[in-house]
Amino acid sequence: MKHRFSWGAVMASMIGLPCMAENAAPVSAYEMTDTLAVELNGVEITANRAGVKTPVAFTNISRKEIAKANDGRDIPNLLEMTPSIVATSDAGGGIGYGGIRVRGSDASRINITANGVPINDSESHNVYWVNMPDLASSLRDIQVQRGAGTSTNGAGAFGASINMLTDAPSTERSASVSVSYGSFNSNKETIKVSSGLFGEHWSADARFSHIGSDGYIDRAFSKLWSYMGQLAYRSDNTSLRILAFGGKEQTYMAWDYASKEDMELYGRRYNPCGKYTDSEGKTAFYPDQCDNFTQHHFQLLFNRNAGQYVTINAALHYTKGDGYYDQYKTDRTLSEYGLPPFLDAEGNKIKKSDLIRLKNNDNDFGGGMFNVNFKKNSLSLTAGGAANWHRGNHFGQIKWVRNYVGPINPLQPYYHNTGRKFDSNIFVRADYDIRNGISAYADLQYRHIHYTITGASDNFDWNTDAMARLDIHRDWNFFNPKLGVAYNNKSHRAYASWSVAHKEPTRDNFTDSDPGHYPEAERMFDYELGYSFSHRLFSIGANLYLMDYKNQLVATGQLSDTGNAISVNVPDSYRMGIELQGSLKPADWFDWQINATFSRNRIRNFVEYIYEDEWTNPITIDCGDTPISFSPDVIMHNAFNFHAAGFDISLMSRYVSSQYMNNARSAEAKLDSYFVSDLSLAYTFKKLPATKELRLGVTVYNLFNEKYFNNGYSGAGYYLEDGKPVIYRYAGFAAQATANVLATVTLTL
Repeated sequence: MKHRFSWGAVMASMIGLPCMAENAAPVSAYEMTDTLAVELNGVEITANRAGVKTPVAFTNISRKEIAKANDGRDIPNLLEMTPSIVATSDAGGGIGYGGIRVRGSDASRINITANGVPINDSESHNVYWVNMPDLASSLRDIQVQRGAGTSTNGAGAFGASINMLTDAPSTERSASVSVSYGSFNSNKETIKVSSGLFGEHWSADARFSHIGSDGYIDRAFSKLWSYMGQLAYRSDNTSLRILAFGGKEQTYMAWDYASKEDMELYGRRYNPCGKYTDSEGKTAFYPDQCDNFTQHHFQLLFNRNAGQYVTINAALHYTKGDGYYDQYKTDRTLSEYGLPPFLDAEGNKIKKSDLIRLKNNDNDFGGGMFNVNFKKNSLSLTAGGAANWHRGNHFGQIKWVRNYVGPINPLQPYYHNTGRKFDSNIFVRADYDIRNGISAYADLQYRHIHYTITGASDNFDWNTDAMARLDIHRDWNFFNPKLGVAYNNKSHRAYASWSVAHKEPTRDNFTDSDPGHYPEAERMFDYELGYSFSHRLFSIGANLYLMDYKNQLVATGQLSDTGNAISVNVPDSYRMGIELQGSLKPADWFDWQINATFSRNRIRNFVEYIYEDEWTNPITIDCGDTPISFSPDVIMHNAFNFHAAGFDISLMSRYVSSQYMNNARSAEAKLDSYFVSDLSLAYTFKKLPATKELRLGVTVYNLFNEKYFNNGYSGAGYYLEDGKPVIYRYAGFAAQATANVLATVTLTL
């Protein structure tokens, strides 16, 4: 492949800046564990995990570090101090709907698994953390791989992989209670119990949690319930685990965000969701403008040591998801919802009215996977595969229409379609120790996807005067090779790798489009080059990366024939940068952790589409090379940690440079840079009667009261004046909470 980039400009900007090391002693803001052991009491699918010989950039976050930060906020917020990560929150306080970006890539481009089982929705590729509240309380550790990473199951990793392992079965009896409370009536209550071993081979564990919050944003409340349970059997060579976890959530919508003009009028906590004008002409907000969803995950995990050199892992899994969101829509054209016009009391023909709609999802996802690991002398060889199926029913109902006259059934349906997906892969991966700490790595994966969508879309087709018909039948076959070399010798780790990743389009790429605009699959070439040095006093390191995309799907402003915004394959785009890490531990009671990402994220020769009145007669603007949306050039994290006599004190800071919410570099769509600090204080009692541990903690988030936005949306249109187009732009911004507090008490028996 022809190389078009130079690292010179990037490296020049590094002069004089501190470095940071990956997976290096003495410690880090997150404990970074490099060894990968297959433990019978863990019963885990480990084929997607990276180790020190794997030539990828990764960070491991231990259970201890997860527990310190786990006060009820979503997992994206718990990972926020790892390199290249930015977390977002619709409600503004880290509880409720939240998101994560790694190297600028959102969750739909991040492969996320739990015990090797895909968590990403099969159709949208997104991850809705709110459906799994307080999963963090049942996690053993999390590994974040940046870039293409290792071969894994589910949607392709186009920015990163997040691999979660749930708690290993208990070996001792224990119980714990954790309670949090803080600003915005945010609260978390968690109870965990473990049986320890009984009958010499068995153990059982359970957790129940509740999380609630009024949210920083007006009415952005969250009511979340969750559970986890497991029953495990183990013998000398075999282990089996039955695992179930899930949750139920109700969250008031906050994803419409607010314009800066509205914030000036109503305050920065203003929430436009559910707004309407009542029968008396007053502004009101629909109280049931909520998302309601229940999700259950079931896993059967098997592990066996088949002799001295061979380990077998296998899993069966099933996920059931069911729910809807309840939404007030103002001044809607009735025919878009399958309703005829009606005559009002004066005999006027009414074609538009306010209405309430329900949009439902009923999803089933299941499958199986296996891997066999052979390790002897200098060779470690893993081979495996997976087959997963998904069925998603999507349908809409009309709950109510203002002043409607005529026959209407309760919850009258207006669209229904079904998506079906079969996703399978096989892979083989090998590490071979050559000599003197040098090892070679190869990871080859073949993936096949068959995807169909049939039925009526939720989009109205004005050309046929009916809901748009869907008849999508697509097959993809991807070959994803990964090659690299690594060097490990005492305190030094170095690696270089080249990977290919493919990603199929999402459901929305088809349903919001039309046959003339259906997208193609995306492809990425990922180049990684890293080095780290560890010493008992300090560690330093750097990772250079180039993620070169072909046919990346991006928003251009272009609309489908039904008027929906679509994503379009652009021929040439890239992300390139350097990730630096460093740590210093001059004394047992103090350590300093820092990481920074400096990057350049660009679409070459970007063309923006802008429509008259947002619907017709598009004009185009040749923007040249433009930044990729939601991709800041600089992300920095810093932590000062103090530990002495049971006290833990951490001052953690995050800096994110300015970024754009569209791909056209529009000033109106710009998120300003922000610098936010959190102060965490905790004390642990270890010698109380009848207890193992009592931990008291309090964290002041946004200590210096920064008023910032970290997410939002933007749009554009034009009108004619003297025959010339006048462009106007608009945007909504996700305001984040000012200074706020969460306190936690955890008692372990």
